[in-house]
Amino acid sequence: MQFTHEHQQIYDTTKKFVETEINPHVLEWEKAGFWPAHEVLKKMGGLGLLGISKPDSVGGLGLDYSYQVAFAEALGFCTCGGIPMAIGVQTDMATPALARFGSDYLKENFLKPAVAGEMVAAIAVSEPGAGSDVAGIKTTARKVGEEYVISGSKLWITNGTQADWACMLVNSGEGDRHGNKSLIVVPLDAKGVDRRQKLDKLGQRSSDTAMIFLDEVRVPARNLIGQEGKGFTYQMQQFQEERLFLSASIIAAMERVIDDTAAYTRQRQAFGQSILDNQYVQFRLSELKTEVEALRALTYRATTELVAGRDAALLASMAKLKSGRLGREVTDACLQFWGGQGYMWESSVAQFYRDLRLHSIGGGADEVMLGIISKRLGYGGKRKPS
Repeated sequence: MQFTHEHQQIYDTTKKFVETEINPHVLEWEKAGFWPAHEVLKKMGGLGLLGISKPDSVGGLGLDYSYQVAFAEALGFCTCGGIPMAIGVQTDMATPALARFGSDYLKENFLKPAVAGEMVAAIAVSEPGAGSDVAGIKTTARKVGEEYVISGSKLWITNGTQADWACMLVNSGEGDRHGNKSLIVVPLDAKGVDRRQKLDKLGQRSSDTAMIFLDEVRVPARNLIGQEGKGFTYQMQQFQEERLFLSASIIAAMERVIDDTAAYTRQRQAFGQSILDNQYVQFRLSELKTEVEALRALTYRATTELVAGRDAALLASMAKLKSGRLGREVTDACLQFWGGQGYMWESSVAQFYRDLRLHSIGGGADEVMLGIISKRLGYGGKRKPS
């Protein structure tokens, strides 16, 4: 993947938006545990930033996914981790399957408004008993005439308290748990939807997260994305873009933590010299910078495979695994160099210590990534029947 002038334009436009329209409000949104999604996304839609890799028929720019990675990387200049995650739900988690497999009706009424920033989207897969085990979901959708009647619950739903609709994975039939699922667009103002329970998280606090209960929620059958029973496959494909987005979106954040740490340790004195005068600190920060650069190269290579139309699951899973673990390593190592000040809630290193921890869990836990990687490399044995 090579940055062209067009990549740089998207990168610069996104970075400027983050610095002028998001960062000045982060402290306020963190305290409130809520960000004004409709307001922010409407502005981003106006700049063409919500449909970079979506077709021009729905208002997108029709560019390949490498431009989306440039966008994701620039989002990392946000001074918190919650807002890039929430924006990524709109661009890379709730909408790829809809863009790829959705009917003209769904694209016109849900995807097009999402690209314009006129509707806020959510992805609803996880449940109280099914996080990493996507095939273990219990929410059901039974066909009644020209409607699906949906009952169940969804947990850890980003944008859940204010989203207009959710791309929801449900069990729409019996039999094999990998072949009985469907993706359905569910309007979250429908009768029977209860998403009042806002969750209190360790980090990413500016991004609202909800538990959603569905009690006999009636949705038109035409809200089905693609074919019935193909939902698990569609979601697995959708995960590739989600995992590349997550990998790219925290690169700049980690670089910020390292740079802030270098600046702080340069001026902090102990035992007659600055902390940065210690060779161990210099070497450790240099090592971490090298690791971040290696992650960038891995993410770009996975993107190149995806854009070329090849199966990028192995490299995307590697990038997701590496980014999550590196986020933990960078923030933990740097916080130590800050000493007591790093343990204060308001320090930048503490902010990302809280926020980046999610990246080893959300979008596929480290252990799930290792399972995919092992299987792709031919190391893993056959799974036992479930």
